[in-house]
Amino acid sequence: MYYAIVAALMLVFPLASILVDVSIHQVQPGWFLVGKWFVFWAVGVRLFVAGLRQMLQPRYTAEQILGIRGDDVLLVVRELGFANASIGIVGILSIVATGWVVAAALAGGIFYGLAGINHALQGHRNRLENVAMASDLFAAVVLLGYCIWVATR
Repeated sequence: MYYAIVAALMLVFPLASILVDVSIHQVQPGWFLVGKWFVFWAVGVRLFVAGLRQMLQPRYTAEQILGIRGDDVLLVVRELGFANASIGIVGILSIVATGWVVAAALAGGIFYGLAGINHALQGHRNRLENVAMASDLFAAVVLLGYCIWVATR
């Protein structure tokens, strides 16, 4: 289930949303739509859903994704959930507050980049952490690429 959710929120839904937007509004595909839809799905929905899970079920993230056992880590994972949900809410609201797209892309891109690097530095990654690492680094490239496009146009 984790793999399907990550694939849907990080690739399938953003690309489908871009295609729908292009076909309905007759706009050219490009970085503007990439920013709009990757911020909504990858930053907004994914981080919000991850945050909820980390707040309500911190043991799943600690044990299944990070491979850490014990109750001591649960407080930290729950606090990570607060941060993820907060960034996620900004990403979700960016669909109506379009002025927030760049800020959400920058915050999300930095977060995903640092998280992906952190996963990469772990020598004992399991399969779920490998997926988290790859999807985090992919999201960072897309989101920070969008920010660079905005800054240079």
